[in-house]
Amino acid sequence: MFLKTRDDRGRELVFHHPPRRIVSLVPSDTLTIARLAGVERLVGRTDYCVEPAGEIDGVPRVGGTKDAKAEAILDLAPDLVIANQEENARGVLEAVAQRGVPVFVVFPKRVEDGVALVARYARLLGVQREPRAVELVRACHLAVSRAQQLRAADGPLPVFCPIWMDPLMTIHGDTYISNALALAGARNVFADRARRYPLAADLGQRPALTPEQVAERDTRYPRVTFDEVVARAPSAVLLPDEPHPFSEADAAVFRALDLPASKPHGALADRIVHVNGRDLCWYGAWAAEGIPRLQAAIDALR
Repeated sequence: MFLKTRDDRGRELVFHHPPRRIVSLVPSDTLTIARLAGVERLVGRTDYCVEPAGEIDGVPRVGGTKDAKAEAILDLAPDLVIANQEENARGVLEAVAQRGVPVFVVFPKRVEDGVALVARYARLLGVQREPRAVELVRACHLAVSRAQQLRAADGPLPVFCPIWMDPLMTIHGDTYISNALALAGARNVFADRARRYPLAADLGQRPALTPEQVAERDTRYPRVTFDEVVARAPSAVLLPDEPHPFSEADAAVFRALDLPASKPHGALADRIVHVNGRDLCWYGAWAAEGIPRLQAAIDALR
């Protein structure tokens, strides 16, 4: 018996038995694997793989998401390495793959992609009929369908969601975070704003390179100015605690801007709030609770 599957880069991987020694280089995938098949399937993780809390502590670490050590991964003798195209260093993944270890690279850009990935993992791990896997897949699908139903009742709330403060960075529409916002009932006011190269062009200080010159560089995380934020007039500003832990001092900067978000609204002094960053960017199992929580946070600002 063997299983053929393709990762998000279109590469075919063949397994003669379900993987039992897994190194996960992505925090959200680490959680999903543990929830589907148990922490015992995981023999390695990154420094940022901290969920499920209290269960994952004994699993060896192999470095960070950006600087995982290939030799540390190989020393664990995995029969599968799970990676993310955006989060993990290509050189490390290539070094591991060259030693004959299957590397399953994922790149979900929509909440629905992340939910589908949960079911794909269940099949890959051979647990698709086990009760906890069936329940997890069901819970993820239910969270998405409920969010879609609730979203249809209200118009989207225009929001600004930065991901870094210095330099000020945000998200294009072709990102998981932007899709999570849309599913939860918000409209990313920078959805149409691609990152420009070089930096001076991104800040409006010189002409941008042509698409041909930009080539394959990622344009989904633009660096923007505060003047641009004011011009986009968001009704709310959502400040996540990761990847950058936005502080109250950061919130004060946005409160000082001339924004609809910084004005009183009903019983609210303003609509500049801190939110759980994992609810915005952790795909897979986390979405079962994260998307409803994000939707509730956005609804509270209407």
